[in-house]
Amino acid sequence: MITISPRPVGRSWGTISFASTLYLCPILDLLLAEIPMQMQAELRLGLQEALVNAAKHGNNLDPSKKVVVRFSLIDNKYWWIISDQGRGFTPSCNCSIDPKEFLPPDESESGRGLSILHQVFDEVEWNRKGTELRLCKQLEQNRPRIPLLRN
Repeated sequence: MITISPRPVGRSWGTISFASTLYLCPILDLLLAEIPMQMQAELRLGLQEALVNAAKHGNNLDPSKKVVVRFSLIDNKYWWIISDQGRGFTPSCNCSIDPKEFLPPDESESGRGLSILHQVFDEVEWNRKGTELRLCKQLEQNRPRIPLLRN
């Protein structure tokens, strides 16, 4: 079940929560509904990766555990705060380095998601416990898209 809390009058944050699942199409559609079309493919990739990580790695696909996403547009920046009910995560990387440094060796997929997040979003931060991820994307009309999505 998906729970949507509309933005109350005078407040800028909306909330979507759902039981841990990998069926994310309707959730992604809701999160991208107000995003400019030219940014949607890139952001869908990044948000899907973040939501899969929360449901699969954070909550171990336990349907009794929820993933909560708060979202907003503030000062031409889109924000998503994704929380899970798992044990937490500590990235084994220095997030100030080049995103290509997160790419895994050919034989492994571990780390691929971190690379995607750092290539798609302008800001990627976790809370200390590792159960909350903050993602930010600056709204820029002429910003180049990541190479994976170029036509």
